[in-house]
Amino acid sequence: MTSDATLTSDGLAPDGRGQVLLIACGALAREIIALRSGNGWDHLDLQCLPAIYHARPEKIVPAVRAAVEKHRSDYDRIFVVYADCGTGGALEAACAELGVKMIAGPHCYSFFEGNAAFDALDEVTSFYLTDFLVRQFDAFVWEPLGLDKHPELRDMYFGNYEKLVYQGQTENPELVEKARECADRLGLQFEYRFTGYGDLTAALRSA
Repeated sequence: MTSDATLTSDGLAPDGRGQVLLIACGALAREIIALRSGNGWDHLDLQCLPAIYHARPEKIVPAVRAAVEKHRSDYDRIFVVYADCGTGGALEAACAELGVKMIAGPHCYSFFEGNAAFDALDEVTSFYLTDFLVRQFDAFVWEPLGLDKHPELRDMYFGNYEKLVYQGQTENPELVEKARECADRLGLQFEYRFTGYGDLTAALRSA
């Protein structure tokens, strides 16, 4: 399996096999591969864009558009495994223009929880981490915000949050403890929820 560091900076190239191409965030690679393998979905091929676009949502739409246009003739169908992810509706509009479907939801935290359940929670003071983001906490949170050099900025960034919610896709005690440490570093209460893959499973099954 490609390393988290490579998925963060470079993503994952498709194998060139299968009838359906999934274009996804690199942060979802392990979950998608696990579902594909566990369900025998050999018709699905996977391309992941760099996960660091999570922090640069303005890059998502051009990158998805370029990937669709590059691979459209090679597959029967293309499915985009990004939610809105901070694009302000621009990704949905681009997918409609390109004639491809995408997973529903505002972001991965929502579809991992289950979009209906997440909407009902209305947790505006919660900060979320997934398995991938727990493993890559420094690369995605601590260092980009400059907290490695200026930890005194923590309250400016996180003063309006109350708790860190770790949504576990796998049941991994080591990740739970690491997530708890992340919450302590941010000065937040900690909550662990095992969500599994949430709506991602049904979305890939439909693909």
